[in-house]
Amino acid sequence: GDKLSGDLFISVDSVRENAIEYGTDFKDELNRVIVHGILHLIGYDDHTEEEQKTMRSKENYYLEKRNELLK
Repeated sequence: GDKLSGDLFISVDSVRENAIEYGTDFKDELNRVIVHGILHLIGYDDHTEEEQKTMRSKENYYLEKRNELLK
């Protein structure tokens, strides 16, 4: 139906390591991981290079929308 049900398991240690590796803020990386997980829940995959590009584009779109709402 119209409901989405699922679980996201996020390793805070991995988020912290990724933030350092990619030179981004911890909160920004955490938000990206959350959006990434939600995209998986609604059916997006990132197995192929094309799927990865789509996923990153969607992540950026929703993170930008989030930032606009917080202004």
